[in-house]
Amino acid sequence: MSSLPPLVEPAAELTRDEVSRYSRHLIIPDVGMDGQKRLKNAKVLVIGAGGLGSPSLLYLAAAGVGTIGIVDFDVVDESNLQRQVIHGQSDIGKSKARSARDSIQEINPLVNVVLHEDRLEPDGAIELFSGYDLILDGTDNFATRYLVNDAAVLAHKPYVWGSIYRFEGQASVFWEDAPDGRGLNYRDLYPQAPPPGMVPSCAEGGVLGILCASIGSIMGTEAIKLICGIGEPLLGRLMVYDALDMTYRTIKIRKDPAGVEVTELIDYDDFCGVVSTEAADAAVGSTLTAAELKTKIDAGDPIALIDVRERVEWEIVHIDGATLIPKGEFESGAALARVPQDRQAVIYCKTGVRSAEVLATLKRAGFSDAVHLQGGVTAWAHQVDQSLPVY
Repeated sequence: MSSLPPLVEPAAELTRDEVSRYSRHLIIPDVGMDGQKRLKNAKVLVIGAGGLGSPSLLYLAAAGVGTIGIVDFDVVDESNLQRQVIHGQSDIGKSKARSARDSIQEINPLVNVVLHEDRLEPDGAIELFSGYDLILDGTDNFATRYLVNDAAVLAHKPYVWGSIYRFEGQASVFWEDAPDGRGLNYRDLYPQAPPPGMVPSCAEGGVLGILCASIGSIMGTEAIKLICGIGEPLLGRLMVYDALDMTYRTIKIRKDPAGVEVTELIDYDDFCGVVSTEAADAAVGSTLTAAELKTKIDAGDPIALIDVRERVEWEIVHIDGATLIPKGEFESGAALARVPQDRQAVIYCKTGVRSAEVLATLKRAGFSDAVHLQGGVTAWAHQVDQSLPVY
């Protein structure tokens, strides 16, 4: 398979300073003056200035991409610094988009950085994407991934996708309107989002920070290849990286013949579901706030406080008096015998998502008065016991 045509037309010229700055690119035959002019003329939109966005943004800026858009509504938190290397200690509490812009301008003041400090929503996503040549998706939730995919399809834009979890990463390129007929989109790889709770987020399952560098740099490399029309992009291939085995392998992806054509943007939170319908129903009228739980504990009410996270999370922080019974034991049925029947069961996890799923299991098993903690141990640490760490 041959390279795709260059995605971007070259700029008219490079200045003397640009020639000096990008000289190591210019002496590569496959890049040269022409390729660098294409990079100068390129407009790339990066969704998320987090773990994957950090290396992608830094290296695209250093490479001389002329315009870089950043979509991120979040602020820098201390827990981000383990992997989100575009931010520093002094950026804690600052807008991630602005912090990323400051780092980019320090690396390359010739880059025009455009900030989009709002959450990406279906309303306006297609118009936003239409103003760029290429999209990079470094988000960590399924709702946004499907939104990015569908908006890119409808805006007729290629996009580079990456994903990480613990010691593993994936990357690919999707472009429904690829000029060589290899049109693919994210739904050809994953037609449906996994059931709620099936795939833990990085916040729940963790990620080795340096993994972001490996996958983020691959995403940036794919962007440069597409812009300049060099090499063989990951279009039609899924690259899988295992850091523990130090292996890279690629899997061919083909168009899903049963795939549904993308014709409009939808409600992606509803499509993916943060929690299952059963869990959402179970939580109605059976949810305690952190303050309400504290009142129960202080009053000596007979409750069985159950932590449904994993042991490694328990060892970081837990509420005094709780018993650890991981969610997986409820799913197998093994935990039900360990739940006292003479006291009200109060379930909690990190943020309230996993506990809602366990609550549904308990309700189904006859524990009709069971409740769960809204916001989980995170809410408890913020609202009740500020001495506890938050992870």
